Amino acid sequence: MMLAYLEKDLETVLNSNIPAWNKLRNKTIFITGGTGFFGIWLQMSFIYINRKLGLDSKIIALTRNKNIFLTKYPWLIDYKEIELLEGDVLTFDFFEEEVDYIIHAATDASVKLNVEKPITMFETIVNGTKRVLEFGRVKKVKSFLFTSSGAVYGKQPTAIENLSEEFSGAPEPSDPSSVYGEGKRMAEVLCAIYNTQFGLPVKIARCYAFLGPFLPLDEHFAAGNFIRNLLNNEDIIIEGDGTPYRSYMYAADLAAWLWTILFDGKSNHPYNVGSDQPISIAKLGELISRFKPNTKVIVKTPASSQNPQRYVPSISRAINELSLMVYTDLKTSLSKTIEFNKKFN
Repeated sequence: MMLAYLEKDLETVLNSNIPAWNKLRNKTIFITGGTGFFGIWLQMSFIYINRKLGLDSKIIALTRNKNIFLTKYPWLIDYKEIELLEGDVLTFDFFEEEVDYIIHAATDASVKLNVEKPITMFETIVNGTKRVLEFGRVKKVKSFLFTSSGAVYGKQPTAIENLSEEFSGAPEPSDPSSVYGEGKRMAEVLCAIYNTQFGLPVKIARCYAFLGPFLPLDEHFAAGNFIRNLLNNEDIIIEGDGTPYRSYMYAADLAAWLWTILFDGKSNHPYNVGSDQPISIAKLGELISRFKPNTKVIVKTPASSQNPQRYVPSISRAINELSLMVYTDLKTSLSKTIEFNKKFN
């Protein structure tokens, strides 16, 4: 049922890079972070394409708890090309089965974990990445994809509308809340070391903000929170002044980009992944409110006289080097996210 519901989106992923899919024929992919937003979209797109093209391939997905995983996604049990491996990214056993590709997508950008257990977050990002890199080295994989974050750049200067991969800024090291961005930076350094010292073909995707089915509605993501308000017949409450700019890429586009970077990206050569079309938080709230008449948008804080914060990437590198594009506009992305949650939540 889920595969059929998402078919049009999964066709987008399939059509984004048709020649590259043959690289997966009779191959095994190891994925960490399989229960997260990235992981479930990678798995669903893989299942669809594996069956559509008859690739006869499989995914081994690392999960801390199989039962919790299948409670969250019960329909996955029907897809035999997904094998769940129980274990922790910090300590999982190196199994004997051959692995051809690795996608390391563990560690979500959790504000709660960042605030309450920053050391745990740092260790999970850095030590977890080292363990998965070492596994990739042992298995001599054909390609290793690390999902990093735009947080590695630190605060985006307000004068720069779209931040490129060449920007050399960094998070503030004296601020404990920088642990996520600093952890991702250190993990990228480890990727560079494994590429240089061991020849591991490491690809890096610096990811931004996203929309789509399976997006958590109860975490720190503004778009998800606003959609939850809408579905609960509540007003959309913006605690700040609504001026910061973000941009949003649809989940199917994200999956297409991640697969393409895994197959065709240059080693140790980061690619920003996201939309380059900015929208303020207040405007995003207004746009979401239009999906249900009489929904109000309440901005609690008066607008600041400071230049608004920005978190918007330049994506010209991925477009020019990998022939990628943003396939789904913002309004469609919101509509699909809202309709999915109406149906399944």
